[in-house]
Amino acid sequence: MKDKIMSKASDLFLKLGFKSVTMDDIAGEMCISKKTIYKYFCNKEILIEESSAMVHAEIHKIIANIVAKNYNAIEENFESRKMFKEMFQSSDISPIYQMKKHYPEIYEKIIAREIEECNAVFKQNIIKGIQQGLYRKEIIIENYIKFYYTLIFGIKEGISSEKEGQKIELEILEYHTRAMATPAGIIELEKQIQNYIH
Repeated sequence: MKDKIMSKASDLFLKLGFKSVTMDDIAGEMCISKKTIYKYFCNKEILIEESSAMVHAEIHKIIANIVAKNYNAIEENFESRKMFKEMFQSSDISPIYQMKKHYPEIYEKIIAREIEECNAVFKQNIIKGIQQGLYRKEIIIENYIKFYYTLIFGIKEGISSEKEGQKIELEILEYHTRAMATPAGIIELEKQIQNYIH
């Protein structure tokens, strides 16, 4: 039951926003009493924290599956981008923006963990791209990881519209890839942008 509550809560939070969804809304959607929810979560903040952690675990599982498919490094990033677009297409309000505004402590905790996990994914991708001749050999990997997550987290958290946030994330991915790419990487990037748009 706990997992079902977290799953329904995260659906509602992502669609309607963390602030506007109440415990009553979740109970009503699930046809259960509010008392049942409080049996597992003593307050809304704990439910937000645990359901967000569940969503992040799902995202990283999907990313691991994308990586396992052995795409080239640039295609891999675009496949991940498509996954985020599909996951968050039903929400108008950016979940990251909402969380930062209304639940800053939970936001700080989640972002710290997210940066740590993303760093490993970004590093793996850059090493792969260099080996495949798509990214330049001479780049300082640690710096490019910092550049990318600073852009992603720094820009996205200030945008309230999910649609606008996704558009900017695509531009950040293009910017980041162009900065690292070899001539072969630029050709692959242009191909992936066309595929993504169409």
